[in-house]
Amino acid sequence: MLQKVEICGVDTAGLPRLSAEESDELMRRLKEGDEKAREKFIVGNMRLVLSLVKRFWAKNANADDVFQAGCIGLLKAIDGFDPNLGVRFSTYGVPMILGEIKRYLRDGNSLRVSRSIRDTAYKVLKTREKLEEEDKEATIEKIAEAMQVQQKEVVYALDAISDPVSLFDPVYNKAGDTLMLMDQIYDEKNNDEVWTEHAALSEAMGRLEERERKILFLRYFEGKTQTEISDEVGISQAQVSRLEKNAINAIRNDIAYDS
Repeated sequence: MLQKVEICGVDTAGLPRLSAEESDELMRRLKEGDEKAREKFIVGNMRLVLSLVKRFWAKNANADDVFQAGCIGLLKAIDGFDPNLGVRFSTYGVPMILGEIKRYLRDGNSLRVSRSIRDTAYKVLKTREKLEEEDKEATIEKIAEAMQVQQKEVVYALDAISDPVSLFDPVYNKAGDTLMLMDQIYDEKNNDEVWTEHAALSEAMGRLEERERKILFLRYFEGKTQTEISDEVGISQAQVSRLEKNAINAIRNDIAYDS
């Protein structure tokens, strides 16, 4: 999120402040059905929503959407608040607003974590906290031992509740040259060097005789033995061995020459 002055078309810098007396009077009037009092009370408590929204600035969520969720929580709190409870509205409203924001962030996440895994993760965090309070190193092994579960369950639970990151998140920025997370990921199976080798191999295979190509295909792609190939091609096993060796040498020489 950005530190925005205007959210959802609302100038947050110009939001009014309500005194305790004004808040109590507006609450009394809106409970009696005064719509103008209700509107003024809502606007007067948007600062409360904004202060809570700021807690989620680092959640990679849209500030406008989170603010709207907080306002929905504010409306629910207003409708459910009983002035006769003897508590301030903010005391009642804060949990309602936070609950609505957290519900939005949870439901808006494309990654769903089951309740059982969340429960395990909660126990892991509590166990880690307890170990640290005892001045012990809270390693995965010690946490698993304290919980009497396998280490992989601890790792899986912690991974499940970790916030996902985008491949386009910046991890380094110097002199305007931004380095993104995806720049740090190396794929050994799909890089330029591998593609070049595959292209060279394909060209070299294309220069072989048809029978040699078939022998290599049966041998290395279908995993057949030289005896099985000799029966299928109709030549002796010795001939298959010789043709296979010649084909491999031809490919090696071809690729070496191109390099």
